[in-house]
Amino acid sequence: MSTGRKARMFGEDPLDAAGVSRKSLVMFFMIDTSGSMKGTKMGELNTAMEELIPEIRRIGAADTEVKIAVLTFSSDVNWITQQPVPVEEFEWSRLRADGETNMGAAFAELNNKLSRSAFMNAPSLSYAPVIFLMTDGYPSDDYRQQIDALKNNSWFRYGLKTALAIGNDPNDEMLELFTGDKDTIMHTSTGNELAGAIKTIAVTSAQIGSRSMTLSAYTGMETTENDVYSAKQNQLGQQLQ
Repeated sequence: MSTGRKARMFGEDPLDAAGVSRKSLVMFFMIDTSGSMKGTKMGELNTAMEELIPEIRRIGAADTEVKIAVLTFSSDVNWITQQPVPVEEFEWSRLRADGETNMGAAFAELNNKLSRSAFMNAPSLSYAPVIFLMTDGYPSDDYRQQIDALKNNSWFRYGLKTALAIGNDPNDEMLELFTGDKDTIMHTSTGNELAGAIKTIAVTSAQIGSRSMTLSAYTGMETTENDVYSAKQNQLGQQLQ
């Protein structure tokens, strides 16, 4: 038996796997709660997240358990969820904004949790995670080294990564370094446009992330991890543009 097939059977593969009754999909929401998000931006974001959760609940199927993990970052970095929470049990708690934008620290904390010994410890095999970053400006700390470290993490490398740039002063260079694909970055102002963008990104990412691509429609042969990642990331970019 090949090493790759063994990995899939015993839950070491960070992508989708064949032959399991129920797989886990963890959706990571990384949310900027710095002072520049205070007021309308944070109010609209809170409302959008409250309305989003019931829509995400409808995505989980009999063979997929969707879980939610929420990381906020400002002067401090905090997990709102101490472990990924099944979406059926998740309730949104409204966030408040204050402080600086320590995004590098948030990337480091995400890297710590993207591990079988931390947030990716589901007993069943797992799809690659969905990672959704929302921010309205520039990091206050050094972030490049932390992004480089994330890129060496298999869960991050093969995860579906997307970002929402809120307002008129986005750091597109940083966001593209994070997602690896400018097509999976959306720009929005506040109001209904912000709420709609959050829902579009989250629902589309969850739908594509939980889609099985174990067999190639063209060759009937097992795809590689890069094949699955590229196909899903390309689909996400196409649907968000």
